Amino acid sequence: MAGLAAIVGAAAGAGGGDSDEAQPAASAVPPQCAGSGADAARSMAGQRLVVRTDAAPDRKLLARAGAGQIAGVIVFPGTDQGEPAVRQGVERLQEAAAQGGEPPLIVATDQEGGGVKRFLEAPPQRAPAQLAEFGDPGDSRLEGKATANFLTRIGINVDLAPVLDVPSTPDSVIALRAFGDDPAQVSELGLAFADGLANGGALATAKHFPGIGRSTLNTDFSPSAIDASRRELAGDLKPFEEAIAQDVPLIMVGLAAYPGLGSKEPAALSPEIAQGLLRDRLGFEGVSITDDLQAGAVASTLSSPRAAVAAAAAGDDLLLFAQDSALGVLDPLAHAISTGRVDVEAARAACTRVVGMRESLPGEAG
Repeated sequence: MAGLAAIVGAAAGAGGGDSDEAQPAASAVPPQCAGSGADAARSMAGQRLVVRTDAAPDRKLLARAGAGQIAGVIVFPGTDQGEPAVRQGVERLQEAAAQGGEPPLIVATDQEGGGVKRFLEAPPQRAPAQLAEFGDPGDSRLEGKATANFLTRIGINVDLAPVLDVPSTPDSVIALRAFGDDPAQVSELGLAFADGLANGGALATAKHFPGIGRSTLNTDFSPSAIDASRRELAGDLKPFEEAIAQDVPLIMVGLAAYPGLGSKEPAALSPEIAQGLLRDRLGFEGVSITDDLQAGAVASTLSSPRAAVAAAAAGDDLLLFAQDSALGVLDPLAHAISTGRVDVEAARAACTRVVGMRESLPGEAG
């Protein structure tokens, strides 16, 4: 995991700061992230988007992969689409990207275990809550590696797991998906799972920063504001702090709001959290990804294009659209970059982090 994260973080910067240290070196900026003007803004915008696909990508999605208009996809296999169909669809997407001169696509899915598994019969066979009952990090590591072996066999290179949230009560929305209710145990078991994923060749994603364990509302469906002070939230942050110390390659920024952290916006839309807390204070240098920007917590007030601009301006690298292919997002995001609504140097730094990660990925199913 540390080796992969080193590649991801090699060009990482703090984004919109004025110091030389905050900007990627000119020689490290890939062509997709270089230049200025409308074309450069469009290229940088494309490197931010992760959109939904099933096992059969359509022609438009294939064309977008080849043109650098998406960074990757999140896979939701249909009930009638088996593993061979998923592998074939992923191969078509990766071939399209390669033919367009693009690095390998990010191909992600949610394979946590328990109630959140896009591939129901595949590993992990034990849910995080079951692993927490025994508390053996070796078991978590084995489940992570088995999961990665399965995912990489069908071309999926990123697992949107592990959950590092710490539920505060049995009524927590995340209770059944968590590795226990103690921050130390969540850190140990969750990061063992992440290490197993890395050993199997898949990238792990720590989620949902800065922690949704205190929420009883599901942000997939509705807004949620967590009423807790900075001091109370300090324990919730500990698993993420440990993940950063262990070089986890991706962190997903959640959609709950945290007034106690100085923001009434969903975390992924909050500069105070996505940039100020995650990068400036905690020092994360990997790739950040939003939770689904089409989820109820965001979509109840913002269209997909407006959510994309807000998340990019807040400091998130990858913008996740898990409901559809987000066809109307690219141009508004590019316009926001070209006009300064999204800081161009921050956009360049985010693009550089994403392309660096993509260049470390295998280009086809294993």
